[in-house]
Amino acid sequence: MRQIAGIQIPDSQLAKDAADILREYGNELLWNHSNRVFLFGAVNGQKAQQKYDLELLYVSALFHDLGLTKEYNSPDLRFEVDGANAARSFLQQYQIPHESTQLVWDAIALHTTPGVAEHKESEVALLFSGVGLDVMGDGFDQFPEDLREEIITNFPRNNFKQEIIPAFYEGFKHKPETTFGNMKEDVVQHFRPDYRNKNFCECILHSPWSE
Repeated sequence: MRQIAGIQIPDSQLAKDAADILREYGNELLWNHSNRVFLFGAVNGQKAQQKYDLELLYVSALFHDLGLTKEYNSPDLRFEVDGANAARSFLQQYQIPHESTQLVWDAIALHTTPGVAEHKESEVALLFSGVGLDVMGDGFDQFPEDLREEIITNFPRNNFKQEIIPAFYEGFKHKPETTFGNMKEDVVQHFRPDYRNKNFCECILHSPWSE
């Protein structure tokens, strides 16, 4: 098994098949990002001495942005849910227990939901922490610099800051309403400053209730 930053990269048939799906339908940006997310999350789990399933975390990381790709992008669901549904269908082919499959689904579906994901099971929380570190630098100073550099050497960032925002937008520009109530609404407004989703208070005040 290949080891990076003290973490063994899963090499079961399931893990290899999951990696092949991301290679086929993703691109270099998503490949490097997803692997960094896995390693950042796994190292965080190791540092905190958390118990977690390395293979489930790996699959979660590989599938977490798959909903941005043409192959897995639905016309009307949040891209996080598209990725979670893809992972569930994939794992069901291997007769993975429902509880484990649900864990992966939750990890992917909630990876952009602060205030919730970090309080759930280890795999969910660790995926969230890996995404936060790679995308926004959350926990950057607390992460060991030597391990951080080793991870980036193996999975380079390559102008990541400039490329990831357009990649997000491409994944849901045809369904901006799915960003209502979540941080990806910021991405839509970055490209379409005049766009406004429905407003929660207006939904309450204009509901069909008489009082």
